[in-house]
This record gives sequence, structure tokens and C-alpha cells, in this order.
Amino acid sequence: MERMIRAAEGSLNRLYLAVGGVGCCVMLADRDGIPVERRGAVADDETFDEWGLWTGTVWSEDSEGTNGIGTCLADQRPLTIHRDQHFFSRNTLLSCTTAPVFDHEGNLAAALDVSSCRSDLTEGFVQLISVAVGDAARRIEAENFRMVYSNARILLAPVAERGAGALIAVDQDDLVVGATRSARLALGITRETLARGLLAADILGDQVRANEDLDDAERGVLQRAMARAGGNVSAAAQSLGISRATLHRKLARFDIRRPH
Repeated sequence: MERMIRAAEGSLNRLYLAVGGVGCCVMLADRDGIPVERRGAVADDETFDEWGLWTGTVWSEDSEGTNGIGTCLADQRPLTIHRDQHFFSRNTLLSCTTAPVFDHEGNLAAALDVSSCRSDLTEGFVQLISVAVGDAARRIEAENFRMVYSNARILLAPVAERGAGALIAVDQDDLVVGATRSARLALGITRETLARGLLAADILGDQVRANEDLDDAERGVLQRAMARAGGNVSAAAQSLGISRATLHRKLARFDIRRPH
């Protein structure tokens, strides 16, 4: 969980700033339902500790029955377990809104939870919390994905829901080397297709080529590399960290001619 915790830090802080002032705490639990990170007001610590809303407590379904963290992990979907929807009577004063967090390969990795013991928590505010938790979970996934593929280009996949966190990682040869769960589901990307080799153009189509800003940026990088290398393709390819064949293909694509 170390990398996931680093990836989640900023989102946990922002989420707590949004909900901490109204008596909620924020927790990130591992895939076993054990909170490993927590944000909460000092004034509420004693109450939350008493209710088990603390790091190290086990909130799996096997341990606590129906509850926000455990049921979210079991069903792998966002949900809210409100008060008497909890299985054990000792948890019926809690309202828990939770979203699953998936790793860079689309596997279930964690659960992000906002819990409250307030009796006056309205249905409307619970819905707002649900949206905030879902957005934060997707930001954590995206940050973790960028950390894993820090040496690759990260592109937004062409899916209908732009905020779904559908990202792909593309290497220097324009091969897709990674995809978030949202991208895998939307584009039919599997571990097998990635292993066989998947060209970014095959799944992005004309959207990448039609992006003039991206094309202009890539053309400029190629032209500068060729200029610095004095037209030497091998030297330019080495400076860019790509093969000569890839560079020749890119030069032809952009109609860049070697200087005489």
C-alpha cells in the first residue's frame, strides 16, 4: 500500500477539507478492509476511535457484516450504508459512503470511505459526499497510474464520460503499456492484448492524429533533436531514447527531411 498511500495523500487532504468540518472522517482501507490512512478532526477523535473508525480496525464483511468499507470491497462498487442498513446493531449510528480504488492494472486495491456518526446527516448531503468520494477515488487511481508509468506518455482515452479516469500509458514506440480500469472496460483492453502489443493509434484512431497541439509538440521535439544531432538519425534517436526505425517512421509521418 505504500505507493497507493503516496498517490492518495493529496486527495485525502482535499476530501477531508470538504467534509471534515461537518463531523466526518476520511479513511483509506486496504483490500482486506483495514484502514491504513485516516483524516479527522482532533475534537472528534475520541468518538471515532470508540466506533472503530480508526486505522488498524478490521471492516471486512466477514468481520462486521454489511458495512461501507467491507461491502464496497465485496461488491467492488461505490455505495452508502446508512445507519440501520448496517448488519450489526453496534454500527447503526454510522453513515458510511465508500468507493473502490483500483490499481494500475485494474485490480481492486483499496476503498476510500467517508464516515459520520451525526444523526442529522441529510440524504441530500449524503449524495454530495458520494459524488466527492467517487471523484477522489478516480483522482487517486490517476495519480497512482502516473507514478507507475512515470516514463510514459499518459493520454486520456476517448470515452463518453470524460471524468471517468480512462487513461492509457504509451511508450516511445507508440505502444500501449498500461491502462486504468476505466480505459480497459471502455476500450476492451486486456492483459493479453497488452502482452501481444497494442498500438495507441489502433484504439485512439484519428483523435490523436487530429490533435494539432500534440502533433505540433511532437514535430517540434523531432526537429530539435535532428538539428542538435546535425542530421544524424542514429544520434537523434539515441537522444530521444527511441530506435532508429521508430525515428525514421516519425520523420516520415511528419515529412521532416534531414538537413543537407
